[in-house]
Amino acid sequence: MGPVTETEAARRTVETVWRMESGRVVAGIAGLVHDVGLAEELAQDALVAALEQWPRDGVPANPGAWLTAVGKRRAIDLIRRRQTQQRTLAELGRDLDEQVTVDFDAAVEERIDDDLLRLIFVACHPILSPIARAALTLRLLGGLTVGEIARAFLTSESTIGQRITRAKQTLATAHIPFEVPTAAERAERVDSVLEVIYLIFNEGYAATAGDDWMRPELTREALRLARVLQGLMPDEAEVHGLAALLQIQASRIPARTGPDGEPVLLDDQDRARWDRLLISRGLAALDRARALGDPGPYTLQAAIAACHARARTPAETDWPRIAALYADLAALVPSPVIELNRAVAVARADGPAAGLALARELADEPSLAAYHLLPSVLGDLLVRLGRHREARAEFERAAELAGNERDRALLRDRAAECFSKES
Repeated sequence: MGPVTETEAARRTVETVWRMESGRVVAGIAGLVHDVGLAEELAQDALVAALEQWPRDGVPANPGAWLTAVGKRRAIDLIRRRQTQQRTLAELGRDLDEQVTVDFDAAVEERIDDDLLRLIFVACHPILSPIARAALTLRLLGGLTVGEIARAFLTSESTIGQRITRAKQTLATAHIPFEVPTAAERAERVDSVLEVIYLIFNEGYAATAGDDWMRPELTREALRLARVLQGLMPDEAEVHGLAALLQIQASRIPARTGPDGEPVLLDDQDRARWDRLLISRGLAALDRARALGDPGPYTLQAAIAACHARARTPAETDWPRIAALYADLAALVPSPVIELNRAVAVARADGPAAGLALARELADEPSLAAYHLLPSVLGDLLVRLGRHREARAEFERAAELAGNERDRALLRDRAAECFSKES
């Protein structure tokens, strides 16, 4: 393979910047046009402009701000074309011309952050179905593809694509205002908002597709949004519960991959590399969540993560406590995925045979038919029972289902290990 040309390098930079900044770009434009569908179109126009100009003129010093500036200028042109006779809009255009420069100052960046929060609440409006709210926000703010969102929901790409399109049409038709809702409205929408932030984090923490096991820009964005929400809703227990969960989980990121980007599983991680500051912040948020009321699903998951964070070695992990917490979580929000995690915890607390019995009960669960972690868990438990031939078959099936190349390679390696141990 020859050296990368300046043009190719610029194109790769465009793609990287778009992946990291698309949410802010769309949110900044939506703050002007008050239409998320139109904002996404204008952001895509800015992306096309970048693909044309950056390879020729060079990458700007602040590429994310450049994209937002171009998108806003095109929005201003559109507003003027549509309603040039209105003096107020003409004044708005002049004001924005002064603001929309490539050299964004701190105040403009702060407004973009505000726009991100507004965009979350608009995308999570009760007029949309729960899955449409989450899918739309993941698309607009997380920069996820339709395929990635579909895998996060364990459903088809066509279903998610249709939901996103209908959601944007619904918001436009209903003329939903682009603003942070009142306190009463926020309380109604907070569950959907938390779900969206959680899914964004999960896609970054364990990418469903691609060559990289993690996408750190998404985990950072989810952490930031969770902290912003803590400031906006300081008396909401589950807001702090989610912030606790994400921070404790994110503390492991430095230890989750090896030198070549390969996955390092929990028991094999160097816990000295865990981020103790994030752990302390997460534990503080967990204490705040518990002080505000009975634990909800995110607070319970944060408590599970805290059990791992407090264990100095894998052997010190309080698995009976984790199994009990998963039982509480399953009772609160029944889910096959939660039951699978409970099976893993039971296996560590009571032995692999007990966990295998629980996991086997999920074999015919339709929503897990394409979920690679089910055969992966079965394979792991079978290895611990010395049943290597059966374990190899499960790892091979898991590798076929995995969408991420790093996951696939790990599972194939485990299948090969089983083959070498078959009698």
